[in-house]
Amino acid sequence: MYSLFRWMVRLTSFVIVLVVLGAVGIWYFASRSLPDYNATYKVSGITAPVEIVRSTEDVPHIFGKTDPDVFFGLGLAHAQDRLWQMVMLRRTVQGRLSEVFGPSTVKTDELMRRLGLYDAAVASVAAQDAQTRAALEAYAAGVNQWIAQVNKGAMGRGAPEFFLFDNSISYWTPADSLAILKLLAVEQNNQFTREVLRARVSLLDPSWVRDLLPDMPGTQSSALPDYHTLFPDVPRAAQQEDAPEPLSPFPAAGLEAGSNAWAAAPDRSAAGGSLLANDPQMGLTAPTLWYLARLQLAGGGVIGGTIPGIPLIITGRNEHMAWGVTGAYVDDMDLHVEQVNPADRETYRTPDGWKKFTTKRTILKIKDSQPITLTLRATDNGPVLPGTHFDLGTVTPKGSVMSVDWTALDPHDTSMSAAMKLMRASDVESAIKAGEDYITPAQNLVVADQKEVGRVLIGAIPKRDPQNQTKGRMPSAGWLPENRWSGRLPYADNPREINPADGVVMNTNNKVTDAQFPANVTFDWGDSQRIQRLTKLLSDREVHSRESFMSAQLDTVSPAARNLLPLVGADLWYTGTPAPDGTPERLRQRALELLAAWDGEMSEHLPEPLIYAAWMRELQSRLIRDELGPLADKFTALDPLFIERVFRNSQGAAHWCNIIQSGTQETCAQIAKTSLDAALLDLKEKYGPNIESWRWGDAHEAHQDHPVLKNMPLIGWFANIRQSSSGGDFTLMRGKTIGTGPEPYTNVQAAGYRGVYDLADPDSSVFITATGQSGHPFSRHYDDLSELWRRGEYIPMSLDPALARAAAAGITKLVPAS
Repeated sequence: MYSLFRWMVRLTSFVIVLVVLGAVGIWYFASRSLPDYNATYKVSGITAPVEIVRSTEDVPHIFGKTDPDVFFGLGLAHAQDRLWQMVMLRRTVQGRLSEVFGPSTVKTDELMRRLGLYDAAVASVAAQDAQTRAALEAYAAGVNQWIAQVNKGAMGRGAPEFFLFDNSISYWTPADSLAILKLLAVEQNNQFTREVLRARVSLLDPSWVRDLLPDMPGTQSSALPDYHTLFPDVPRAAQQEDAPEPLSPFPAAGLEAGSNAWAAAPDRSAAGGSLLANDPQMGLTAPTLWYLARLQLAGGGVIGGTIPGIPLIITGRNEHMAWGVTGAYVDDMDLHVEQVNPADRETYRTPDGWKKFTTKRTILKIKDSQPITLTLRATDNGPVLPGTHFDLGTVTPKGSVMSVDWTALDPHDTSMSAAMKLMRASDVESAIKAGEDYITPAQNLVVADQKEVGRVLIGAIPKRDPQNQTKGRMPSAGWLPENRWSGRLPYADNPREINPADGVVMNTNNKVTDAQFPANVTFDWGDSQRIQRLTKLLSDREVHSRESFMSAQLDTVSPAARNLLPLVGADLWYTGTPAPDGTPERLRQRALELLAAWDGEMSEHLPEPLIYAAWMRELQSRLIRDELGPLADKFTALDPLFIERVFRNSQGAAHWCNIIQSGTQETCAQIAKTSLDAALLDLKEKYGPNIESWRWGDAHEAHQDHPVLKNMPLIGWFANIRQSSSGGDFTLMRGKTIGTGPEPYTNVQAAGYRGVYDLADPDSSVFITATGQSGHPFSRHYDDLSELWRRGEYIPMSLDPALARAAAAGITKLVPAS
C-alpha cells in the first residue's frame, strides 16, 4: 500500500511538473510576440527618423519629418499591437477564412467571394488622389516592416494566435486598407435581412408588414405591393432558415451597428468653445475594433480612434476642429430578381432582351479539405447570390436568381481620399466639402470648429425611379427599367444642418429628413428612441460643458421603458389587496410595484431593468408566435414601435393580442398579464425567489470575447473579457442584448470608442476604448482600459508633444536603413 502511495505521489508530481513546464513554455513562446516599445529599428521606407512615443495607456504619438513617414509609423504600430486582428479582417473581406478554419467558414467565404468586395478595393486604388495613395503605400510599408522584423527576430510569429492557426502572413498592400474600409460597410448593413424579411412577411399576409416592420413616426410612405402578386411562383410558406455563419461580418437581424454624435456651438458652451461627443457602437470583441493614436502631420496634430488596417483617424480631433460619425442607415443596397432564360441558362432577362451573365471562376481553399471551385456570376445590376444566403431562397421565384446592387461594390470608391481630406480639414466648411467624394459606408458626419457646428450625411445615395415597384424595400424585378438605379443623388441634396438656431446638432441613427421617395434616404432608420432622450438632455440645460456631454454619453435611462410600461401595464397596476406571499399573484404584484416606482434607468444594480426586459421579450414573442410560426425567430430584437402600435390599436393592430388557435377572444390586457407571469417564473427559476435581489448586471453581462479563442478551454478564460454592465437596447449608453439563446440579455454591442472634445480647451478633451490597445492576451494593455470603460471613465487626449514625452512608457525609434 505504501509503495502504491509513493508511486501515486510521484505520478502526480510528474504531471504537475509537466503542466507547469508546458505553461511556462507556452508563456515563453507566446510572450516573444510582445513588442519592445523602447527598441530602435533600422528600416527601409522612411526618409528621416520616426519616433513612436507610447503613453502610459499605450497610445502611440507618432512624429516624423513627412506625412508618409508618419503613416509608416502608424502601420508599424498597428502591426505591433494588432497583427492578428488585421490579418483576420483582411482574410474576412478576401473570403479566405477557410484556409485557416476549415469547412466551418466556407459559407462566409463563398459570400464574400461572390460579392467581390476585395476586387472592388483593388480597382479603387487607382481612384485615390496622389496624397492618399502615398499614405496607403507608406502605411503598408510600415506594416510590412514589422512583419519583416518579426521574421528576422523570431518574435513569436507576431501574435500568439499564429501558434494555433496558420502562421503565413502575406505582405500588406494599399488595397487591403481599402478593403477593410469596405468591410465596415458590411458590418453596418441591414438591408439584406430587411428586404428579405419584409418580403417573407408579405407572403404570409401583406397587411402584417406595416405592424411588424413599421415606418418611423412621421414617415409618409406609399403602401407596398403584395410580394406574391409581383412574383406568384414564390411559395407562400417557404421555410428555409439560414444557420449562423461563424465569423460572418454581416450583422444578425436586430444587431445592426448604432452610434451617437452631437455638438454644441460656443454660445451653448459654458467655456465659450464648441463641444462635440461621439460614441460609435458596434459588436463587442476582444480586442475592440478601435485603436487610439495620435499623428503629427505637416498640417498639425490629429488624435482619436483608428481601426487597425486603415491609415485614418476615423473619429477625433485636430488642432482646429473635431468630428464624429454615426451610421446613416442609407438604403444603398437593392436586391433584384433576375429571370433566367429557360432555353439558355447562361442568359438572363434585361430591358433590351436576353443577355449573358458575366462569369469568372475562383478557387476556395479549405484547411483539411479539398478546394472548391466557385463560378461567380453577375448581371448589369450586380453579383448573383445563391439562395443559401440571407434566406434568399424563400423569396426567389422559380427559374430566377437574385442579384444585388450596392454602393460598396463601386470599383471607383474614393471614400479613403475623402476621409483623408476630412482628417486634415480646418473648419466645418472644409470638412463638409471633404465629404463630397465619400461613398461608403454612409455616415452622418457631425463637425465642430471654434465658431460653428454642423451635420451632413456623407455617402452615396442611389438615384431610384419614382415608379420603382418596391421603393427598394423588397426585391424587385431586375429586368424592369424603373427598378434599376440611374446613378446617385447629388451630394448637395444630402440632408445637412449647419449652425441651427438652437446651436445644437445631433444624431443617434434617427431620421434626418422628411423628403419623400426617392429622396427619402431610407425607410429603415436605426433609432426612434435614443433621440428622445438626447433631445431632452440637451434642451434641459442652457449651456453645456465637457462633463455634461460625458454624462449624456453615459446616460442609461430607457425612453422605450418609460413609453411602454404605462401603456402595456395600464390595466394591471392596481390589483387590490396583496396576495399571499409565495404565490404567482404576489410575485406579479411586487414586480408591478417596483416598475411603477422605477424611472427607467437601466442600472446594472437594479432588478427593474431585468423585469422590464423579460416582460417585453415574452410579450412580443406571444404576440407574434402564433401568426408567424418559425418566422418569429427572426424578430428576437424588441421593437417598441410594434408594441406601441398593438396597444394603441393603430390601424387595428390590437388583433395581434388574440391567440388565433384558441376558441376565445383574448385582450391585450390579458396577454400582457400572462406574459408578465411567464417572464417572472423564468426569472425566479434563474435568479431565485427574492425579487429584490435580482440584478440587471447579472443577466446583462458585456461579452467582449476573442472571435476565435473564445470557446477554447483555459485559453478562452484569458482571452475573453466579461463584465457586468448597465444600459440597454435603447439607452444612450447602449448595451444591445443578443435576444436569443439561454442568455438572451447578454450585452453584445456597445460603444467601443467614446470621445468628448472641448474646443475651448482642446487638450482637456478625453477618450476611451472598450478593452485596451494591445491584441495580445499576455499584454498588460490587452484589457487595461476595460474597467475604466465599464465605470464610465476616460483618459486625456492631448496634442502637446511635451506631455506625450513626459508621460512616455516607451519610445520606439525608426531609423532609415541607408
